[in-house]
Amino acid sequence: MSEPSLPERLKAHIVRELQSQGGWLPFDRFMALALYTPGLGYYANDTVKFGAMPGSGSDFVTAPELSPWFGRALGRQVAQVLRATGTDTVWEFGAGTGALAHQVLTQLQADGVALRRYRIVDLSGTLRARQRERLQAFAGVVEWVDQLPESLDGVLLGNEVLDAMPVQLLVRLNGVWHERGVALALQADGAEPFAWADRPTDLRPPVDVPGAHDYLTEIHPQAEAFVRTLAERWQRGAAFFIDYGFPEGEYYHPQRHMGTLICHRGHRSDPDPLTDLGLKDITAHVNFTGVALAAQDAGLQVMGYTSQGRFLLNTGLLDLAAAAPLADRAHLAKLVNEHEMGELFKVLALAPMASAEGWLPVGFAQGDRTHTL
Repeated sequence: MSEPSLPERLKAHIVRELQSQGGWLPFDRFMALALYTPGLGYYANDTVKFGAMPGSGSDFVTAPELSPWFGRALGRQVAQVLRATGTDTVWEFGAGTGALAHQVLTQLQADGVALRRYRIVDLSGTLRARQRERLQAFAGVVEWVDQLPESLDGVLLGNEVLDAMPVQLLVRLNGVWHERGVALALQADGAEPFAWADRPTDLRPPVDVPGAHDYLTEIHPQAEAFVRTLAERWQRGAAFFIDYGFPEGEYYHPQRHMGTLICHRGHRSDPDPLTDLGLKDITAHVNFTGVALAAQDAGLQVMGYTSQGRFLLNTGLLDLAAAAPLADRAHLAKLVNEHEMGELFKVLALAPMASAEGWLPVGFAQGDRTHTL
């Protein structure tokens, strides 16, 4: 008998979890199992994830994979923060293939910025191996940690990290709010074992959604808890979170009635997270207002919020890449154009109060949208 496939093993693991929990899991727990179960979850197994083209076997492309100038421009912002806050360490969460770290470190080196440590927090052992290989030139600076220390200083970077944090699903049906979870399906041979199951709940979106129509959306307690944890331990520096998402008023717009939950596999998207477990990404857009409010309530200062395109232009992307080959410049356009990544992706900057006075991050020098949060 052949060994069960990765999806089959992951499904069996989640079925056991469902059975132990009485046959129903809130979606954030299901999403956590699908993405992070050791050795089986999407971000914990050895399948290829990041790449510019489907032919690489990858599932999606991120900005650092698309163009090296993305991280070089971000490196300019990092250099300013290190000088302004008197810190000498960078922390990157979810470093992917190590492309962003390589680009930031290359720019810091070119600018003559002394960096003591570049610390990577990543749960994936497979990705860590790829990162080590890619970052060999910076072996004396880069190190990996499994968890945050009780106290930390420095610049914090998270590119497409918040969107991978599990979300809870809320659905309004006939005027009544439910939490959407996952249950065991009445299964025919060969059918998927999971099905949606809704339970009435007292949970609500953070703002009222006008209208009586059925409405599906997400709330983000784990992303908000993450920034609160940072606030408890972080003394000096600034953080930059880059992701696709919206401010609250756009996120919970009455017309966004199908939510933002999406899956990625082979550079194609689909709306069904209950299938192909372990083989595709599951993600939701970020409610940047919720993250910003959680940060403020925990004692952090919002230093800026703008589109990725505006942020990169402010940090000198065009000057840095002025001599780049034509093909590279075509990729730059995807990073900044409004109909590509430039507008869908946003940048949110946070800082401890002790580091928030007397300077402005260059990435928000023009086009800051903090007032829209």
